[in-house]
Amino acid sequence: MQITRSSIDTAKGPADWFTGDVYIDAVAAAPAPSRVTANLVHFMPGARTHWHRHPLGQTVFVTEGIGLCQRRGGPVEIIRPGDRVLFEADEEHWHGAAPNRLMVHLAVNEGDADHDVVHWLTPVTDAEYAAAPAV
Repeated sequence: MQITRSSIDTAKGPADWFTGDVYIDAVAAAPAPSRVTANLVHFMPGARTHWHRHPLGQTVFVTEGIGLCQRRGGPVEIIRPGDRVLFEADEEHWHGAAPNRLMVHLAVNEGDADHDVVHWLTPVTDAEYAAAPAV
């Protein structure tokens, strides 16, 4: 058995990426030439990402709580523990917690040849967020 200890503290998600309180624990961020990253992301009730896209897509695995997600032009979907959500390459989307529940997911991303992982866009409006079905 081999244990690699993490030396990275939990980070508060920056306000130019998230609405509300979001906390990020790095799980895997291997040095080049590896291009895969994994983060455990903790969304407090009502917290959410801004609209964003990933050059090579993103997969999230919901581990706790109840969340919401939406791709640009699609309906807001409810996501629960055990759900896997695949966002296609360059698909604009957002994800976060339901208004009355926290949500935790493992986010797995692959950087492109330039190690570019994500492009942050505009905040999700309160009206867009409120379009979610009842949890």
